[in-house]
Amino acid sequence: MDLIADILLAAGALGAGLYCFVLARRLARFNDLENGVGGAVAVLSAQVDDLARTLETARSAADRSNGSLDELTGRAETVAKRLELLVASMHDLPEAGAPPKTPEAPQGEPVFARRAVGESAR
Repeated sequence: MDLIADILLAAGALGAGLYCFVLARRLARFNDLENGVGGAVAVLSAQVDDLARTLETARSAADRSNGSLDELTGRAETVAKRLELLVASMHDLPEAGAPPKTPEAPQGEPVFARRAVGESAR
């Protein structure tokens, strides 16, 4: 009985050893830096670094564009105010085909003349 127990114990140890050997090989392939997950992690890490640099570059470009747009908006508002003033002053000009307007003489007698005549009649 002891001999059977020893044989079963040796067979179990050999099975566990073989299982550990297979797991070690799988783990080595899994962590391989060229083909396995380790390589994928290394590639992803490099891509994250590249993406972070690209994002920082895009952020700085957006900040520069924002400053430029603010400046251009300010200039456009100034020009718009000037244009509004020019358009408002255009209403005072005569039309191109119309003859120039001359001030009309007042109809009737002057106000001062009426008062002078009305006071002298009293």
